Amino acid sequence: MTSGESAQQANEPRSPELGPFKDQIARPQDPDSENTNADLASLKYSLLGPSLTKAGQDKVDQSKVAEVIYNSSKGSKFFNREEERDKALTVKIDQILAKKRQLEKLDLSRELRAADTLLAQLEASRDLTQHIVHIDCDAFYAAVEQLDRPELADLPFAVGGGVLTTCNYVARRFGCRSGMAGFVAKKLCPQLILLPLNFDKYNAKAAEVREILADYDPRFESASIDEAYLNITQYCFDHGMEAVDVVSQMRREIHEKTHITVSAGIAANACLAKICSNMNKPNGQYLLPRDRVVIMEFMRDLSCRQVNGIGRVLERELGAVGISTCGDVYTQRQFIEKLFGEKTYNFLLRCYLGLGRTSIQPAEEYERKSVGTERTFRDMDNPTQLREQLRRIAEELEKDMRRAECKGRTLCIKVKLHTYEVLTRQIAPPKAVYLADDLYDYALPMLVKLEQEVSNMKLRLLGLRCTHLLSTKKPDTMAFFGFRPRRGGSVETGESISRINPKKAAGTGDEWEEWPSEARNDVLLAERSGSSSGTDSPFWRHGKEVLPNPKEKQPAEVMQEELWDCPICNRPQTPDERQFNEHIDLCLSRQTIRDAIQQVAASTPPPGKPSIPEAKKSKDKKRGRQSTAADPRQKKLRFT
Repeated sequence: MTSGESAQQANEPRSPELGPFKDQIARPQDPDSENTNADLASLKYSLLGPSLTKAGQDKVDQSKVAEVIYNSSKGSKFFNREEERDKALTVKIDQILAKKRQLEKLDLSRELRAADTLLAQLEASRDLTQHIVHIDCDAFYAAVEQLDRPELADLPFAVGGGVLTTCNYVARRFGCRSGMAGFVAKKLCPQLILLPLNFDKYNAKAAEVREILADYDPRFESASIDEAYLNITQYCFDHGMEAVDVVSQMRREIHEKTHITVSAGIAANACLAKICSNMNKPNGQYLLPRDRVVIMEFMRDLSCRQVNGIGRVLERELGAVGISTCGDVYTQRQFIEKLFGEKTYNFLLRCYLGLGRTSIQPAEEYERKSVGTERTFRDMDNPTQLREQLRRIAEELEKDMRRAECKGRTLCIKVKLHTYEVLTRQIAPPKAVYLADDLYDYALPMLVKLEQEVSNMKLRLLGLRCTHLLSTKKPDTMAFFGFRPRRGGSVETGESISRINPKKAAGTGDEWEEWPSEARNDVLLAERSGSSSGTDSPFWRHGKEVLPNPKEKQPAEVMQEELWDCPICNRPQTPDERQFNEHIDLCLSRQTIRDAIQQVAASTPPPGKPSIPEAKKSKDKKRGRQSTAADPRQKKLRFT
C-alpha cells in the first residue's frame, strides 16, 4: 500500500458489532425488569472472550457466535465457572449502582473541582512532539504457516490445538478468534483446518522483522513476538520525511524481505498508536494527527473497550454507570474515584484526554518484577504426575532465570483446578533461589498443602513464579578499573525473556500481577494448550515472550569510532550515553575507595610511635576501662 493510499483510509474508528444484547448489559439494571434475560445476556457476552475486538470480525453477528458458544459449553466446568463469575460481577455492579445513587444525593462540587484540577494538570503534561508507531503483524502465526503452505490462502485455518492461538482472516469471518476453544471454532466453521504450533519457526521470522525495525529505531520496544513500538521522530528529521511515508516504507520493506504483512498506527503517544494500529487491519496504517483538538474528538467517540487495559469486566462496570465511550468519562468524572478507586480514576481521565507515554526503550531495559512459567494440561489428579509436571516447570523456570540473570527471594505457586478456580500460594525461602532443585524443593510443600486443603484435587494448570528479584549479573572488572567494557557483556548473558508488558502505560499483565484489578486478564489471550510441537523450545508456553533488540550493525571502520573521555579518569569510553553514565558511576565509586585508603594511610603513625588511639587504649587498660576508639577507616561527619 502506498502512502497516498494509506492517507485515504477511513478516519472513523471501527468497532465490531456486539449484537442486540449489548444494550441490555450496558444499561443500569432495573430491579423490576426481566433480570433473568439480562443475566443471560451478560453471560453470553462474557463467553465471547477477551479477543472480541480483534480485527476481521466487523461483519460477524456476535449474538449468533455467543449462542453457539453458550450451547456448546453449557454444563461444562468452564461454563459453570464463568456463570459464577458473571453472577459475582452482577452483584458487584448492583453495589456500584447503589453507591452511585447515594452519591447523587450529595453535593459533589468539591469532587468536580478536584477532577477539573487533575485534568488541567494532566493536560499540561501532554507531549505532541513525537512520532510514535505501533507495529502489529497481521495474524502472525497463521501468516508464517501460510508461507510454507500457500494453498491455505483462501481456506479458513487456525494455529493451535485445544485453544486457538490465532486464525487467518478467512476463519475470522465465521467468528473464530484467538483464545477460543478448538471444538467451538469447529462448530462455527466446520471446514476449519487446525495446524500445530511451531515456535521455532515463528521466532525465526520475528527476528527478521526486528532486524528491519532496528534500522528505523535501534531502541524500539518489543511488546511481544509480533508487535513493537518505535519512536521514528529522529528518523523523520534525519531523512526529511513525513511519518506516514516512513511507516509506508517500513511496511513495504518488511513485506518484501519477510513476505508477511504488518499494520501500523501512528500517533503522538504509545496508547494512541496502539489503538490506531487496529483501525485499518490487515496490511494498513492509520495516522492520528498530533493535534489536541483532533485527538480529543477521536477519543470522545471511541468505545472504552478499544482502549488497551479495559476489558470485559471493567467495560461492563463502566457501562452500568453510563460510561460507554471515552467521552462519557468527563460527564461522570465526579463519581469515578468514589466508585472505582484512584488508579482507575487516573487511568480513565488519561484515556479521556488521549494521553500516553512517549518514552520508548528496549524491553530488556525495564526493571523486571518477576519471572515465571506455567503449563496447561488435561485434568490431572495423580500425585506422581503432578510432581513430574512440577519438576519440569522448575527446570524451565531455571532456564528463564538464567536468561534474565536473576534469582528470587519469593517463590509463588499457581494452580487452576478442574473447575477453573485459580489458587496461589507463596513462600519466602531462607535464600534467594533460581536453581531447579531449590525451586522444586520449596514448591513441593506448597503443592502438598494444597492437596490437603482441596479434597480430590484435580489440576489443569500449574505454574511457578519468582518475585522480589536479585541480579546475578557478574560485574565487568575491566569497566571497574576504567577500561572499556567487554563487548560480550556478562558471562551468562542470554536472551532476556519477559512476559508482555513490562511497564506499559495501559499495562498488560497476567493473573500474577493486576492493574487495574478489574481488567487483569482481558489483555491476554485465554489459556494456551500445553501439548504442542516445539516443546523443547524455550518459547513453548505461549509465544508472547519479549526478546532483546538486534545489535546495531557496525561498519568495518568501527575501530576509528569517536570516543568520549571520562571526566574522572580521562580514559576513552564507548560513545553510548547509558554505558558512559554507568562508567562515571563506577569511577566515582573508585574515587571513594581511594579517599578511604588515603585517610587510613594518613592516620597510620610512623614505625615505633604509637598512635593516639593505641596510647589511649593502654591508658584505659590501666584504669580498667574498655577502649571505645572508633575504627580509623570510618569517616567522621562534621556539621557546621
